[in-house]
Amino acid sequence: MTHAELRRELDHLATEAFRPDLAEVDRLPTLDIARLMNAEDGTVPAAVAAQLPAIAAAVDGIAARMAGGGRLVYAGAGTAGRLGVLDASECPPTFDTRPGQVAGLIAGGPAAMVAAVEGAEDSRELAAADLDALGIGPDDSVVGVSASGRTPYAIGAVEHARARGALTVGLSCNPGSALAAAADHGIEVVTGPEFLTGSTRLKAGTAQKLVLNMLSTITMIRLGKTYGNLMVDVRASNDKLRARSRRIVAQATGAPEEEIEAALTATGGEVKHAVLVLLGEVDARTAARLLTEADGHLRAALSAAAAAAAGRPG
Repeated sequence: MTHAELRRELDHLATEAFRPDLAEVDRLPTLDIARLMNAEDGTVPAAVAAQLPAIAAAVDGIAARMAGGGRLVYAGAGTAGRLGVLDASECPPTFDTRPGQVAGLIAGGPAAMVAAVEGAEDSRELAAADLDALGIGPDDSVVGVSASGRTPYAIGAVEHARARGALTVGLSCNPGSALAAAADHGIEVVTGPEFLTGSTRLKAGTAQKLVLNMLSTITMIRLGKTYGNLMVDVRASNDKLRARSRRIVAQATGAPEEEIEAALTATGGEVKHAVLVLLGEVDARTAARLLTEADGHLRAALSAAAAAAAGRPG
């Protein structure tokens, strides 16, 4: 694509539009600029709300594949890619996902997390190679992320993943995007012109972060990684998370401190198992078996424990 063709394409994107009413924003007092930015940011949740049915449909598709052992992979360039890597990196400590179960690909590789890698976002072939390195297949889900909805890396990732039989999602911030059209599920959060013309790390980036939060969090809820709004699969890898584990068990069970400590000790620090030990009145080995049989869903395991108890002779 020539520079002239690219410029014409960008001229038609809402995220690239110029706001004449902000042409002299640099002359305003700092507090006034902050108020204007804050007001612009306040429009993002409504834009996300308009796409909730599409987000929910994508979540259901992703959760179904992950329940069968599949992976969730984000792919994007620049800010979009960094947001995907960020969301993926938070899943192991929050939901105890296995290595690689949720992954983020950024055009240009890890170096692109902190510095621009020239030309990487323009390569569909690079996206295909990155996905092939992961062995993407029919059990997996791939989410292409691009504010403009035209980034070749994101589109290439979705097209290649779809050809491999994976479920695909295209997340963009412009209507009628090529990215959404290429995917099984198109999510177009139309955030409009940016406060700084074309700076899609602002409203578009915020919208992408909100949607990625939903995709991963609600998928994990569907997979039984929570109990209510408690992170019962949290991985206690440091002092803060160990303290949080005890608080979660306490919030879920209301048990006294000594019983919580005993349950966590018996279950090797596994929060979900400890909750089942206390609420289901079973030992640690039985808790582990019931959770395995329930595919990790604590409520189902609790129901099984109650049914077993009801069937015992009094």
